[in-house]
This record gives sequence, C-alpha cells and structure tokens, in this order.
Amino acid sequence: MTAISFILAGMLAAATPFLLAALGELVAERSGVLNLGVEGMMALGAAVGFITVYSGGGHVMGFVFAGLSGSALALVFAFVTLGLHANQVAAGLAIGILGLGLSAYFGKPFESFTVTGVGKIGINGLVDLPVIGGLFRQDIVVWLSLIFAPLMFYTLKNTKLGLVLRAVGENPEAADAIGYPVTLIRLCAVAFGGLMAGVAGAYASTIYTPLWADGMIAGRGWIAVALVVYGTWMVGRVFVGACLFGAVSLGGIAAQTVGLAIPSQLLASLPYVVTIIVLGIISSNRRLLQLNGIKSLGEVFEK
Repeated sequence: MTAISFILAGMLAAATPFLLAALGELVAERSGVLNLGVEGMMALGAAVGFITVYSGGGHVMGFVFAGLSGSALALVFAFVTLGLHANQVAAGLAIGILGLGLSAYFGKPFESFTVTGVGKIGINGLVDLPVIGGLFRQDIVVWLSLIFAPLMFYTLKNTKLGLVLRAVGENPEAADAIGYPVTLIRLCAVAFGGLMAGVAGAYASTIYTPLWADGMIAGRGWIAVALVVYGTWMVGRVFVGACLFGAVSLGGIAAQTVGLAIPSQLLASLPYVVTIIVLGIISSNRRLLQLNGIKSLGEVFEK
C-alpha cells in the first residue's frame, strides 16, 4: 500500500472525531454561544463510552452514554453561562478542564485496556479500485457521519429550525421580540453540541483506536473548535477541513510506510501546525469572517 492510498483509506475515519465534534460546536455557535469546553466533553465521552463497552454494554449503549455525559457537562456550562451570565470563554475553559479531570479519574482503572472494534462495510465494485478503493470501505459510524453532515447542511439552510437558530445567533433581541425563547434555544444548541462531542470521543476510544489511555483525545476538541472558524460556520467547509486534518493526522504513519526518517514528535505536531496556519489565513480575510460571522457570538443575552 502506497502512502497516498494509506492516507485515503484512513482519512475519513481519522476525520470523523473532528467532524462530529465540529458539527456540534457549529450548532452551538450558530445560536450565539461559544463553547470552548469541547476538549473536555470529548475526553469524558471517550472515557464513558469505553467503560460502557468494556463492561459489556455494547457499542450502541457506549455511544448513548457517551453522548449523555457530553450533554450533561454541556448543561453545566449552559447553566453557568446562560443562567448565571458568566463569561463564556472563562466558563468553557473551566468546563474543559473539568471534563479532562473527570475522564482521567473514571478512566484510571481501565488504563491500557482494549475493546473489540467494529467491522468495516465496503461498497461492492468500488473497494477494489486502485489507490482510492480504501475510501469505500469504512465502519458504520463513518458512513452515518457522511449522511449526517448533508442533513445538517439542509436543516440549517432550508428549514424553519435552522432559520430560527441563525436568528437567535445573529440578533437575539429581535428573535425574543417576535416570541422565540432565546435562552431555551441556546440551551438546546449547547446540549446538542455536548452530545456530539461525547459521541466523537466515544468513536475515538471504542472504534478508531479501541483502547483507553489518559489524554488520548490529544487536542482533537480544540481542533474541532478551530474547524468551525476554518469553515466560517458552514457545514461543507467544516467537512472539508475535517478531512484535511484527518489526512494530516495520518502523515506520520504514512511517512513511515515510505521510509522517511522524520522525527515522530515533529510528525505528531503537524495537525496543530496546520491549525495555526489555516486560522492565520482565515483571520486575515476579514471580509469572509464578516460575511459569515455570527454577530452575537459569545455575548450575554439578558431578557
């Protein structure tokens, strides 16, 4: 297998934790709430999901409990920011640290334990194609993610639910004036974001790398937050960005397959270097940010 075919075969699976967490964060930010606690929610979801699967609950229940744990942490964040009107940046950082601490505490007895992953589903006639065939052989969660992303795009762009969500994020005072429950809508958006982060963490710990190790999320939550900005709050661009970071994260292993003598530490830092470069490029395009940016993002709404 060449380096290119290896990256293509693993790119979508590597991108899935980024994509799921970023789509959840996109919904939260579309409602006007900046949640910087995604890393902690992913970590807690990874621990809860792994413990559930390891204890015999199965992957489905693992994902359910992981999503619920992420939502629970998100609701704590929502209470502090939407109920007590605390600063969203500070509260998000605190919740992120809390999630990391809880994941380390609950996961400690299961350190280095493994679980059985899930099989892959291939598309007949396509999996045997040279170079790109691996793209068409993925696990069920990857396939569901590929269905979920366009559904979210349609929902946000073409439905009343998406319109209301965007209205709450752009002008909460106007949305409140015409009768929309701004705080409740933001609460639901934040809870959904936490659920997606928890599910993303469970995928990382039970399918992508089916083992538990403290710190295994390794900054994926932060990259997911960055992806929302990279994608200028648009689902299609977030998807492309997730695939890009998924491919970059496989660079180290791909380099080894072709015998490149590059320090593993340098290769492991590639996703974060790319994050900085991409955010720098996006931030320099103020017109793009103003066109797609969310006017009330991070601002407190008091009725």
